[in-house]
Amino acid sequence: MNLRTTLRLFLLLTICCIRTLLYSQTETAEPKVIQFTGVVFASDSATVIPGVHVYVPNAGRGTTTNPYGFFSMPALVGDSIVFSSIGFKRTYYVVPEHKAENSLRLILYLQQDVTYLQEVEIFPYPSEATFKAAVLAAELPNQQDLDNLDQWLGSQVLDEMYRNMPNSPNMNYRYFNQQQLDYTTRQYQAQVNPLLNPFAWASFIRSLKNR
Repeated sequence: MNLRTTLRLFLLLTICCIRTLLYSQTETAEPKVIQFTGVVFASDSATVIPGVHVYVPNAGRGTTTNPYGFFSMPALVGDSIVFSSIGFKRTYYVVPEHKAENSLRLILYLQQDVTYLQEVEIFPYPSEATFKAAVLAAELPNQQDLDNLDQWLGSQVLDEMYRNMPNSPNMNYRYFNQQQLDYTTRQYQAQVNPLLNPFAWASFIRSLKNR
C-alpha cells in the first residue's frame, strides 16, 4: 500500500467520523415535541380548578384549563411550565425526558394562597354606643342642601303653594265654558229668592246648631 492510498483511507475515515459526530449532536440538540395534557385539582383532591393559566414564559405559548380543570398543549422536553391561578400558589413543572410515547399526562394539585390581614380599627371608639352616636351625629358634605330641600318640600309649604297657585290655562278654559253653560241654562228661568226657600232656611238653622 503506497502513501497516497493510505492518505485517502485516512481522509475517508476522518470524514465518516465527523459526519457521525455531527449527526449525533444534531439528534441530541433537537428537543422532542410531546402532547402535554393533565387535570388541575385543588388541595382537597376533589375540586377541579377552571381557568388556570398553563404557559411557558420563555417560549410565549400556553393555554388555560377548561371548566373541568383539563388542559392540553404541545410542549418540549425540558420546558419549565408555570401553573398560576388567582387564590392559589404559583407552581412550576419541568417536562422530563419522555421516550416511551409522544404524550405526557399529569395530575397537579395547587395549594391555596391565603393571606391574613392584620386587624385595623377604623374608628377607635371606646364602646359601640359611642360609635353609633358618632355615626348618627355625622353630617354629609351637602347636609345644608338636604335640609333646605326638606324644608321647601314640607307638607305645609306644599299646601300653601297649592292654595295660592293660579289656575292653569286649561282650568281657566274649563271655568269659562262652565260659566257660559250656566248662563245659557238660567237666562230664561225665573229668578228664585233664596229667602223664600224653606229648604235653605232648614239648612241654615241646622248649620247653626252644629256650631
